[in-house]
Amino acid sequence: MAEFTAVRPRLFGIAYRMLGSASEAEDLVQEVWLRWQAYDRASVAEPGAFLATIATRLSINVLQSARVRRETYIGPWLPEPVDTAADPHLGAERGEALEYATLLLMERLSPNERAAYVLREAFDYPYGQIAEVLGTTPAAARQLASRARRHIADGRRSRPAPHGQRELLEAFMTAARSGDMQGLERLFAADVVNISDGNGAVKVARKPLVGATRVAKFLNSITWLWDDVTIEWKDLGGRTWAVLHQNGGVYAALTVDANSTGIDQVLWLVAPEKLGAFQP
Repeated sequence: MAEFTAVRPRLFGIAYRMLGSASEAEDLVQEVWLRWQAYDRASVAEPGAFLATIATRLSINVLQSARVRRETYIGPWLPEPVDTAADPHLGAERGEALEYATLLLMERLSPNERAAYVLREAFDYPYGQIAEVLGTTPAAARQLASRARRHIADGRRSRPAPHGQRELLEAFMTAARSGDMQGLERLFAADVVNISDGNGAVKVARKPLVGATRVAKFLNSITWLWDDVTIEWKDLGGRTWAVLHQNGGVYAALTVDANSTGIDQVLWLVAPEKLGAFQP
């Protein structure tokens, strides 16, 4: 128990960054614990490294089956942000790998690329150790991490600084709540995409909407949403979110991202299982 507890925060950090879901990460860490209980622990020279290897390999297995699992998910799937301030062990590692933008971009990576990136960038593992975890050579591990960094870097170009992102979000909220379609279209990039993760929730769009005019019209059609809503601003995952409180609880959280031409992503989290970090 002592050996497992000592590395548990790191196991959760690996699993969360790999899977983008706090609940799935908790389930995976529990599976690591069960395997650790059943293993011949006297034969393990370095429990921490051994447990991290199990967590990484299980995460890869989960990612490889994610396509099948997400076929039952209703509508788009977005990563779930976590509050690193509530867990100092989680936030103590390299922060960039915890940013929500990075979690979104990691969806483009293969499971092995994702594992190499997480172990290298979040936990500073040497390439030799990454190779042992992935069952490959140090040169191949270096190549996986390099490819992953390149994909992440390409997606990060022209993104606003945190204070600029908040200003855009506040301007977006003002225009959306007042039904200012022209104001919204001025804020949007031409190819802006609106993505709502509701997992089948009522009145939540089940397909991404693309295009400035189309997204503005959609937002103008949901004016009912702002009835009796109070907004709280929350900094989480390297960005500001607008948390919508309705009927005594958190209804949704939304954020925006932008490139050099304007807001190019409007992201909504409405599925209750994705809102844990926003609860009071």
